[in-house]
Amino acid sequence: MIGENSKKAEFLAEQPHILVVDDDDRIRDLVARYLTEHGFVAATVPGAAEARLALEAFTFDALVVDVMMPGETGLEFTRTLRAESDLPVLLLTALGESEDRINGLETGADDYLAKPFEPRELVLRLQAILRRRPQVKTSLQPMRIGEWVYHPDENTLSRDNEVQSLTTAEATLLRVLASRAGQAISREDLSRLCNMDDSGERTIDVQVTRLRRKFEADTRTPRYLQTVRGKGYLLRVEGL
Repeated sequence: MIGENSKKAEFLAEQPHILVVDDDDRIRDLVARYLTEHGFVAATVPGAAEARLALEAFTFDALVVDVMMPGETGLEFTRTLRAESDLPVLLLTALGESEDRINGLETGADDYLAKPFEPRELVLRLQAILRRRPQVKTSLQPMRIGEWVYHPDENTLSRDNEVQSLTTAEATLLRVLASRAGQAISREDLSRLCNMDDSGERTIDVQVTRLRRKFEADTRTPRYLQTVRGKGYLLRVEGL
């Protein structure tokens, strides 16, 4: 029987997933909050490098990218992304001249919205972008963690006739670790990828402890979800 947390996770999985990339904390949080209130699942990162990490770990339906970011700009990031992916991109910028809009579209962006903008317009533009694009989601395949089989699409662990449901936080963390199985991921990166920035790295440690209780025979000497000194956490899995 699917528990309440699994039902919630299944409901969220059906909603469009948007990654908001903006170095302005206030705008990033406001955009994410508004999208969440209007039927989207929104994750946020402050720059292009963090966006690439998020794209490695999760499947998104579209990106909202600020143009004027320090280091790698939104235009540069979009141009690089377009060379390897057709993921829809909506650019945000304070520049509203026609030449700036053309430059944005020439990088491969699907749409362009100048600041300041009405949040409702952002929602409508995203909905229009998603309607034009076939919705194809990729997912992780089931994998074995010790005696347990992890089912990413169901957010469960199974063993014989026993099934354990994962909370939303556990499922998110395990999915990130499984997507980069065999690689050590720092607490900082895990916090960002799991959208737990406000909770801090301590929350990652707590969720790791809870996950270990679900599939480790001895949590004091874990075999599968290991701590790599100075690097973070690493998940060891096996194919089915």
